[in-house]
Amino acid sequence: KAKVAETLAEFRGAFRYNLLDENLRRFNAQVPTITQWDDHEVHNNWYPGQILDDDRYTVKDVDVLSARSLRAFSEYFPIRTLRPDGHGRVYRVVNHGPLLDVFVLDMRTYRNANSDGRQTEDAQGILGAEQLRWLKRELSRSRAVWKVIASDMPLGLVVPDGKTRFEAVAQGDPGQPLGRELQLAELLRHIKHQRITGTLWLTTDVHYTSAQRYDPARAAFKDFEPFWEFVSGPLNAGGFQALKLDGTFGPEQRFLKAPDRANTSPAETPQYFGEVDIDGGSGELTVRLRQDSGEVLFSQTLQPGRVGQ
Repeated sequence: KAKVAETLAEFRGAFRYNLLDENLRRFNAQVPTITQWDDHEVHNNWYPGQILDDDRYTVKDVDVLSARSLRAFSEYFPIRTLRPDGHGRVYRVVNHGPLLDVFVLDMRTYRNANSDGRQTEDAQGILGAEQLRWLKRELSRSRAVWKVIASDMPLGLVVPDGKTRFEAVAQGDPGQPLGRELQLAELLRHIKHQRITGTLWLTTDVHYTSAQRYDPARAAFKDFEPFWEFVSGPLNAGGFQALKLDGTFGPEQRFLKAPDRANTSPAETPQYFGEVDIDGGSGELTVRLRQDSGEVLFSQTLQPGRVGQ
């Protein structure tokens, strides 16, 4: 790529470029897709209000760049809550009958600035106050057996942004929730006290695959029920080493596969994806983490009707 995308035409071109690949076109024709957006639609690790310190850009204002990118994104990925002019929102619920609701989050558009994450009060957090209210409300309303929360950022993995700032929810302090962890604590408390059954998290961003089970018995924050987080990806990008876990919500890593160095080529290291099956009779949900050969690396079956797993 000779130039970074800055204009609306360039962002449109970036999305259109991918469609030159015959394999992707065939994939799109055969596989329904629920689309989220994240940092690389605009700039690595971006957040609202950021002014870029990047010599490749003549437009430094991330808010301008993200608005242009979202307009192009909305044209190439039809989402019912997002109009073609870029207005609306990416976060939404996708209903799949009585067995499944998918809660698609947007952890990019409404977040606060990446920081050391040690704030004792943080109403904006990584979701923004309105999206958090929406998520709590829609989870409470859902009558689906399974409520899958599709998150573009991981929960307990410590994702750095430079030497002193953090990109996701966790910040490496294993004590009581701070910074963006405060929103997650509020949500997990809501799920427990409202007795919301059948929740699990599918997350991504970190360029490897893993499975974590979060348990209040191991956690500093204890007002929640146990739950699973399954991480997978990418389908076609460099691999990166595994990140540390933050102990605030008591994660135990049940599975991990990652390269031993940064940005390994897809030709050198497997690409990863996940598969989720729901049994129509028993209601059991099985998650399989696979690599690009199709080999199953890890499998976990969850039981329906439970607040914690």
